[in-house]
Amino acid sequence: MTATPPNLIKGFRRFREQHFEHNDSLYQQLVKQGQTPKILVVACCDSRVDPALVFDCDPGDLFVIRNVANLVPPLETQSGRHGTTAAIEYGVSTLGVRHIIVLGHARCGGINALVRTGGVCAAGSYIDDWMCLVESARAEVMAEMPQATLVEKERACEQRAILVSLKNLMTFPWIHERVERSELNLHGWFFDIEHGQLLGYDATTRAFAPL
Repeated sequence: MTATPPNLIKGFRRFREQHFEHNDSLYQQLVKQGQTPKILVVACCDSRVDPALVFDCDPGDLFVIRNVANLVPPLETQSGRHGTTAAIEYGVSTLGVRHIIVLGHARCGGINALVRTGGVCAAGSYIDDWMCLVESARAEVMAEMPQATLVEKERACEQRAILVSLKNLMTFPWIHERVERSELNLHGWFFDIEHGQLLGYDATTRAFAPL
């Protein structure tokens, strides 16, 4: 048997003591009634950005989808393994969430790779292929900010990629229809892990501002 990470086992035991050995009513309710989250979060799989911790939420509050750089692919008709899209469909069509938040963050490794490679997809690289979903964001930033520092370009690209994902969400008819009927709201948020700030995209000013 391979060695197990001891910190995780200890953490699970603390979790069990706090939530199960005292007949925790929240978990009993979630077991009996199932999950009914009203908020879906598309977040990065970066270990520093856990939506439940960032937003201090209870179990059952958020339906979370995590992938490299918190990207949402556009509507695609070809067959394939569309994990992110399948999860979004489940959250919207089955769970009936009322909000979708695309949560980007500072110092994103995926965006760094996109900027560093210049948007060129290396053969055999899953990351490069995935990040090319937001190549338009990188190209726009490079054209608009040619004299900016690399850090400034990466931050701008991190935020511009959120807007690409919001646009891609609207390519799905079952999302577009719900948004038009005001049954579903889309949000673009950016977590600045360096300064502990949460920024939201304002369509009126076309900029991210503190929430």
